[in-house]
Amino acid sequence: MKTVLSVLIATALFAVPVQAQTFRAENRVVVTPAQGNTFSISNGEGQGARGMWCAASDYAQDVLGARGSERLVVDQARTSKRGPVVFALKGRDGSSGSVLIVGSSLRSVGSSLSVNHAYQFCHDARIINSR
Repeated sequence: MKTVLSVLIATALFAVPVQAQTFRAENRVVVTPAQGNTFSISNGEGQGARGMWCAASDYAQDVLGARGSERLVVDQARTSKRGPVVFALKGRDGSSGSVLIVGSSLRSVGSSLSVNHAYQFCHDARIINSR
């Protein structure tokens, strides 16, 4: 009995780090932590740039404890249509370029939105997923 219990506890302990490696945002897009306040989104699950900004803001708030006024910045730009994007969380006064056209924003290092602004794109996902 003790052996079975020990095996179950050991299995549970080893399973926790694997689950902690990724985060599924409310729009079902998967976010992978990187170093410090950076994280990667491999693709937007077909939701495009808006879906990726939504997932970035959801992760920043839920995992990193970001405030709405902090900035999400494209740290490593997307190099192909389905390539990953690395985001970084910066303070309110982080110097970076603001986003004018959301669709092309993921291809420009330094593009940024506030966490609150990016989270507004999650509303689109809620509407789409409720159909």
